[in-house]
Amino acid sequence: MNQQGARRGHEDHWWRQLYGEADTGREAAAPGAPNGRAPHPPPRDTGPGKSPDTLDERVNSALRTVGCPPRPAPPAPVASRAAPARAASVSAPSTPDAPPPDVPPPPDTPAPPADDEPTTRIRRTATTTPRDAVAAPRASPLPAPRGAPPPHPAVGFIGDRPPTYAPEPVALPPADPEALGELVPDTVLDGAQYGSLTLRAASQRGDSARYRGEPRRDALLISRFGTGRHTLILVAVGTGTPAVAGAHRAAHDACAWIGGAVGRSCPHLADDLRTDNRSALKSGLQRLTDRGYGRLRSRAAELDRAPQEYTASLRCLLLPADPECRLRVFFGVGEGGTLRLDGDGWQDLEPTPLDPGAPPAEDPSSGAPEPARPDPFVFGTVTARRGDTLLLCSAGLAEPLADEPAFASRLATDWSAPEPPGLTAFLATAQIRVKGHAKDRTAVTVWDT
Repeated sequence: MNQQGARRGHEDHWWRQLYGEADTGREAAAPGAPNGRAPHPPPRDTGPGKSPDTLDERVNSALRTVGCPPRPAPPAPVASRAAPARAASVSAPSTPDAPPPDVPPPPDTPAPPADDEPTTRIRRTATTTPRDAVAAPRASPLPAPRGAPPPHPAVGFIGDRPPTYAPEPVALPPADPEALGELVPDTVLDGAQYGSLTLRAASQRGDSARYRGEPRRDALLISRFGTGRHTLILVAVGTGTPAVAGAHRAAHDACAWIGGAVGRSCPHLADDLRTDNRSALKSGLQRLTDRGYGRLRSRAAELDRAPQEYTASLRCLLLPADPECRLRVFFGVGEGGTLRLDGDGWQDLEPTPLDPGAPPAEDPSSGAPEPARPDPFVFGTVTARRGDTLLLCSAGLAEPLADEPAFASRLATDWSAPEPPGLTAFLATAQIRVKGHAKDRTAVTVWDT
């Protein structure tokens, strides 16, 4: 056997002696053994030594094998604080050229002082691991870091127990890859401020639609037309027919068409508002509304659907931005609500509908007279007072307001503060749930200051 083979055989024997099974009866070399490099003579196999098999002896033996000087022995522990001797196992590096493992601190080393900021401390044990291993953190639980955001508040509800449906969105509506522009978001939040007016609006999918994966049937439009003294703000809320496919499109069309008609008539409407010409406002807005519903009937014919399948309820609020004009106008068709909040609570502003219907309109297919809209036209005005709060809403909010006094009281408390709420606070109040009321919900609130 040549010299290189003899040296390799000796090293293999040494590694078997150092990292072999515990029942071999062999022990590590003595601390004074040579390290195998000049100026020291090469190591010789002298058989089992008589030194104890300790962790320090094993580490020094490994250092001598790779040609490094042995580490000095750790200081002897104080007699009064010494811990009983305990055998320690060693994890072997993968090759003889691997870096030596860390030596654990003496038993009497004090723990690091506590710190104000929570930190993850590494627990050192007698068993050593390779340097690239991940050390285990301290087992005791750590407090939340400073500055961490508070947990998200749960959606509030009125009653002795929450509604059956989940309080957050569940299923998404199905999507058509060729008509992705028709997708409707679950929730819409908007706001504005002009002069003494502060506006907040929120439209959200109902609990039932969220569970079934149906689109939000409520549509919300907030738009500004004109400039200077002729500036008008229009709010339109549409609600499609329940349990009818495509109802959300009809609601969107109803809002878009009435918005376009009001925008084109903005100068005349602004003049009628400033002069308090209520009769002209009623007749003009009724005519614009009837035209919008006539377009809905035409669209239903294009889609080969019955007129009652492609229609929507509508509530609109017309606000002048001119601070000298305090007249507010609301109008619409079908379900919904318009209320004012004062010291006595919520006051319903909508009159009892007396209009039996719009003048007949010619059906483009048969020529027979047909009503342009399904329900009577609702119209009303109110002179704003400082501190007033107006609420325009869809049926999904108007119904629990009328049916549940605790819900009406909660909204009145939250929305009667000296300052109008921000968008997030407004949404938190608008989405308070009431058992038995799972429709889409849209609320538009206007504060006069």
